[in-house]
Amino acid sequence: SEPGEERAAGEQQDEEDDLGYQLFPERNKQPQSFLARSLFTFHNRCRVMLRMTLDTNPHARLLLEAMKQSGCTVFNDRHFSCENCDSCVGGGFDSATSQIVLCQNNIRHQSQMNRVVTHELIHAFDHCRAHVDWFKNVKHLACSEIRAANLSGDCTLMNEIARFKFGLKRHQQTCVRDRAIRSILAVRKVSKETAEKAVNEVFDACFNDLEPFGRIPHSKSDAKRAYKDFQNRDRYNANL
Repeated sequence: SEPGEERAAGEQQDEEDDLGYQLFPERNKQPQSFLARSLFTFHNRCRVMLRMTLDTNPHARLLLEAMKQSGCTVFNDRHFSCENCDSCVGGGFDSATSQIVLCQNNIRHQSQMNRVVTHELIHAFDHCRAHVDWFKNVKHLACSEIRAANLSGDCTLMNEIARFKFGLKRHQQTCVRDRAIRSILAVRKVSKETAEKAVNEVFDACFNDLEPFGRIPHSKSDAKRAYKDFQNRDRYNANL
């Protein structure tokens, strides 16, 4: 470039510095495309809904406290990641990084965020308290999927009605079994027969493992009572 052009560029930079533009470096970048802005909106919305869940949802608060007591404190920025995912999933637990993935392009409502975070926190709780072989032992995966479906609110009566499933006898057990099988098939390349066999073999023991809730939280009020009971249990144990 010519010396005059360099001098003009330098003068322009000095003028921008005088106006404080150096404090807002994004102002000098090319405008984001519509797609980029949309993705940012997804990400921002995801983080806002996550914060709301962690602060106010009794399922999530109980699980966070239980994990902390087990020596596995969960940090918002470290252990949660809002990302774009395949359209068939709402979230996932990455045991290799101990990180919960939240599908920002698929989670659209606060109630959905509450269920996904709770579901994945149950996996994280199981990972913390037990030596779960997520990749090689399909029974271990099946057990955690049963617990997550049972305790996260995935199978409440209202959710089942929303799926157009009415009047099912033992609807909780049926729903938990079906969703556990679906979850295994979504994340592992195994046959449906293999998934069903694993779920059936561990179903009774894992369906009745209600830690740390102590009950199946069929509603938000159930979860609040479970959270209160957990706090009282902790105080009782501390005084023994």
